[in-house]
Amino acid sequence: MSAPKPVLTVRLLTWFDERLGGAKYTRKLLDKVFPDHWSFLFGEVALYSFVVLLLTGTWLSFFYEPSFQSVVYNGSFEKLQGVEMSAAYRSAISLSFDVRAGLVMRQIHHWAALIFVAAIVVHMARIFFTGAFRKPREINWVVGVTMLLLGMVNGFAGYSLLDDQLSAVGLRIANSMILSIPVGGTWLSSLAFGGPYPGPDTLQRLFVAHVLLVPALLTGLIGVHLALLIRSKHTHFPGKREREDNVVGQRLWPTYAAKAIGLFFLTAALLALLGGVAQINAIWNYGPFRVANVSSASQPDWYMGWPDGALRLFPNWEIRLGGYTVANVFFPGVLLIGAVFTLIYLWPWIEARKFGDDETHNVLERPRDNPLRTGIGVGGLTFLGVLLVAGSSDVISITFGLSVNAVIWTLRVLLFVLPPITGRIAVQLCRELQVRDRAEAPVESDSAR
Repeated sequence: MSAPKPVLTVRLLTWFDERLGGAKYTRKLLDKVFPDHWSFLFGEVALYSFVVLLLTGTWLSFFYEPSFQSVVYNGSFEKLQGVEMSAAYRSAISLSFDVRAGLVMRQIHHWAALIFVAAIVVHMARIFFTGAFRKPREINWVVGVTMLLLGMVNGFAGYSLLDDQLSAVGLRIANSMILSIPVGGTWLSSLAFGGPYPGPDTLQRLFVAHVLLVPALLTGLIGVHLALLIRSKHTHFPGKREREDNVVGQRLWPTYAAKAIGLFFLTAALLALLGGVAQINAIWNYGPFRVANVSSASQPDWYMGWPDGALRLFPNWEIRLGGYTVANVFFPGVLLIGAVFTLIYLWPWIEARKFGDDETHNVLERPRDNPLRTGIGVGGLTFLGVLLVAGSSDVISITFGLSVNAVIWTLRVLLFVLPPITGRIAVQLCRELQVRDRAEAPVESDSAR
């Protein structure tokens, strides 16, 4: 009796494997071991939020109209009926009130963008404080920083597309920052906005960047990040079995894959819950953009709060170089942001040079194991945190009945006083924890020696 023929799926996979030879690579990938520690999940949350962003963004693009064409709204939202506005703003209002599930999809998309950037920030903080950026993972650190930067840019471009009073004011501030760049600022502004702001091609260019260029770059960088992760050993925290030459954890298939799928659905469910019950970016309250108006208590998304705070805290200084006036906004809006990201990009090499460390590292350090790095990280986060609070200086002033000038000057002082204090406290805590660890370490007996 002859053996039964393989099922169609097996024959099809065998056909492809005989021509592409992917079985051994797939088997190697499925056997890859991942450490089982909760702090590694933030990178996955960022990835799954990005997937939700792509799905909801694709759906929203069917209804959005990137145009400054002047129209009159006659939709179902009564308070704006008969109001002249751009076609872009009308499409966003119509999507919110007239398209079935439009508002919940808008809000899921917005929440996914916020959590995407937040997960990247927390993930990179874990990498920084544990030294996971050290050799041989410097390139992956650069990839991660670039993804953070692109995520911020794309989030800003996304909520600027709606052409409401709040987002358009932010776009005007961004244009001022570009114009402040010496020599090339006017050219860059013209390239971005299609002429003097608001140029006729502004929304079209933002739309292409938001739905095509930046997502394509992020997708490519995610692929590079995962490829580098597969290429090198995964890091793990020190333990009884963890060494520099091994990885202790769970294999990708089936245990880790099952957990990853579960986390994806939990992330998507949380974003759906937030989109359904937590209102965000209620653009109908802001109204259509009017060039002569500025919204009171304007607040950007959280990840753009610290650049906004830097603009508010910087003194009214300008300088002239070579016949050019370097505008005030250039220093906090371009120079400071550039300096912060340059320092973050170069940190792996700065630390390696500082400690003379050229060794390969697969075992992570606890934050207490490197007090200097931890202190610098805490101080840097404090610096950015003060700038983030400064982005709400007007809201703080109104809420607590304080003078705007008093709030600004208090935050200016805290910007330079708090970081060294918090950094020094972090260093001291790390050293005290090291002393406690040494005191609690088991002492070898004479016989063991």
